[in-house]
Amino acid sequence: MTKPEIILTQRDLDAIEMGLVDATLTPEFIDALETELARARIVKPADLPDDCVALNQQVTFRVVETDKVFTRTLVVPGNAPSADDNLSVFAPLGAALIGLKVGQSIQWQTNRGQQTVAVLAVGDNESTLKPTAEAG
Repeated sequence: MTKPEIILTQRDLDAIEMGLVDATLTPEFIDALETELARARIVKPADLPDDCVALNQQVTFRVVETDKVFTRTLVVPGNAPSADDNLSVFAPLGAALIGLKVGQSIQWQTNRGQQTVAVLAVGDNESTLKPTAEAG
């Protein structure tokens, strides 16, 4: 499976890199995340597509292998108020989701082995989720 294009804002990239300084993660995980960040297309916040997963934004996704659907807010630990629906960008699924667009999926190494996550919808915390019918 070819890895899909990912799009990040410079602000999100900076927040993730700053968070990595204090994070206690395995070297393998840091390498995988940094590889993803290095291949990202960096855009201005105004140029980030509405259907792209960004920090502090809700994302609805499906884990293909289990067919379970989740809605979480993607955060950098320590930069967001604690909430039950938060998903750390430093968790395997959070790292897999950052920068993907609705309709895209990616295979990622998780605690349960290789898993495929598919983005179903994205939206702000204050607004309703915005599913799109367009294919990327």
